[in-house]
Amino acid sequence: MTKASKKNLKRKHKELEELPEVPEALPAVRSSDEPLQKKTKWTNKQRVLVFASRGINHRDRHLMEDIKKIMPHHKPESKMERSKTLSVVNEMCEMKNCTKAIMFEGRKKRDLYMWLSNIPNGPSVKFLVENVSTMAELKLTGNCLRGSRPLLSFDPVFQKDPHYMLLKELLTQTFGVPKHHPKSQPFFDHVYTFSILDNRIWFRNFQVLSEDGAVAEIGPRFVLNPVKIFSGSFCGEPLWENPHYMSPARYRQQIRLQAKDKYVHRIQQKTNAEINKPDSSTQPKIPLEDLFKGDPVVKAEELVKEAEEEEPVQKILVKKKKKLVKLSKNVNEELVPKVVKKKKVVVSKAKKIKT
Repeated sequence: MTKASKKNLKRKHKELEELPEVPEALPAVRSSDEPLQKKTKWTNKQRVLVFASRGINHRDRHLMEDIKKIMPHHKPESKMERSKTLSVVNEMCEMKNCTKAIMFEGRKKRDLYMWLSNIPNGPSVKFLVENVSTMAELKLTGNCLRGSRPLLSFDPVFQKDPHYMLLKELLTQTFGVPKHHPKSQPFFDHVYTFSILDNRIWFRNFQVLSEDGAVAEIGPRFVLNPVKIFSGSFCGEPLWENPHYMSPARYRQQIRLQAKDKYVHRIQQKTNAEINKPDSSTQPKIPLEDLFKGDPVVKAEELVKEAEEEEPVQKILVKKKKKLVKLSKNVNEELVPKVVKKKKVVVSKAKKIKT
């Protein structure tokens, strides 16, 4: 073949490729048993790796399983060994082709921490999980389809502070189920609510019963207390630190100190009561306190003798009183006329001076 013929063939191929494709016509009749074609417009391919480190208790494990149930776009992973560092999580997410990560970290079989991270560039947030109640514990009346997409409801406080705005964006990308996800259902029958109270984020899951706003709680429940926000994924400089955060160990220590102070205060009160306890010397004497002590016949004789001894003394006192009364009367009788005469003399002198 010559060069000219080759060029002509290439032109013909290009013209055929440039021709617009004619869409296939739909069939005139379609049976009801024929399955519908699935939509393949799955553009938001967010995948969340949900796993835990060794050291979590049974309740924390059940909470992790509940979160997996309500997130159809998650990917599971076995427990991470304690010897591994947090930087290994980024490699695990790359191997699983995940863009977000939720990691549960247990401390002392008591405290539960949750990490939310955007892989691989960050940011990442560390939360302290409090007031955990799983679906098995609550036994609530709400129910929803497994794999259905949720509505996300956020408190208006999320729009006020910059760190809350960052947390809102991270929570929406993590808990929001992508549209047309293969494992999701095309329904919105439940709502995730994120409300802020007491500097904490309260999570609730409700079923939508009707269009007028009636809801029923499904579960689980938990409270997220933010600790720090880091610039990188499980690493980097801290962008924000919660000034109201107190570690659980410090909180338990303060409770023990308060209990100790209560004991010391109670002992001090007892010693003060013993010191200030009234003795027999300080008690007031009752006049007839010894009346019913000893033999009653002897007591009666003693009282009679005391009365006989007191009678002459009382008679003498009465006589003296009578004498004093008589003297006072006599003195008054003598003094009154003298005073009246003096007044008359003074009045007569005053009249003479006027005339």
